[in-house]
Amino acid sequence: MATAEQVIALVRSYTRQDEGRFLQVAAQVAEEAEARGQNRVAAEIRGLLDDAAAQSGVIRKSADPIPLARPRGELAGIMSVAMPDRRLGQMVLSDDLSKRLDRIVKEQRERTRLRERGLEPRRKFLMTGPPGTGKTLSAGAIAAELGLPLFTVLLDGLITKYMGETAAKLRLVFDAMTERRGVYFFDEVDALAGSRGADNEVGEARRILISFLQFLDEDKSASLIFAATNHPEILDRAFFRRFDASILFGLPAAELVQPLVEETLVGFKLENLDWYAIRGAAHGLSQADIVRASDDAARVAVLEHDGHLTTAQLIESLRENATQAR
Repeated sequence: MATAEQVIALVRSYTRQDEGRFLQVAAQVAEEAEARGQNRVAAEIRGLLDDAAAQSGVIRKSADPIPLARPRGELAGIMSVAMPDRRLGQMVLSDDLSKRLDRIVKEQRERTRLRERGLEPRRKFLMTGPPGTGKTLSAGAIAAELGLPLFTVLLDGLITKYMGETAAKLRLVFDAMTERRGVYFFDEVDALAGSRGADNEVGEARRILISFLQFLDEDKSASLIFAATNHPEILDRAFFRRFDASILFGLPAAELVQPLVEETLVGFKLENLDWYAIRGAAHGLSQADIVRASDDAARVAVLEHDGHLTTAQLIESLRENATQAR
């Protein structure tokens, strides 16, 4: 049943007439009920939520994370939480990557149908690729699609901050997965490879790697687990085998440059830009680099050119970011 924090969150959102927040909390109650095997309760709550959505039309979204999802005690120093609202349809993705991420969401939404045929939805994913290619944003978008909180664990900082007790702290994270269904994002898992730092840090990282893989194998929760690395080459094959799938996030193809810029520069007149030249200047840059360069060019346009954005300004910003990225 609902926890005290959930009841408080429901009452608070009701008194504030925050419909979106109320429905988010109620949906989380349903998810947790299902995870405990209370399928009838979960189905009844979801039925009521569907009725409410049909009656209200567009559901207002809350910008704030649900308080009940905030890690407490020792967990507060290990991971952060957010309720992302940017969905997959709002991201600029390659067709192949978009299909793969959509399939993850569909498997979770249709997990009852899969189980009726003796199948389980995939829950454990390894994200690989250069920095700034959308790994973190994609994990957040999947959380938004499923109405789940996004819990982020930064392993690199965890190892150095809790030297000698990291495995025990990591156990708390995996315990939380059973108690609170969500999307759990482990960033920089290459830190577990122990290829950098002092000798004692290397040994600690290897011990944590063994614990992490053991916890991953043993996890039977309803939560989704995403682990991200910029350096898959330093991870051994045993690491890859622990995941249901590995997803590659590459640098954007030339045809994605224009949509990335257009999405970032909403409100600017872009019809006269030389997209061929811009695509050339963006070659080799990550999605994050292109977005950052577009923002830089926009600031220059507003402050120095009365809001008029030119191809030359954008190319200059792209080249500056290319220099910084090297």
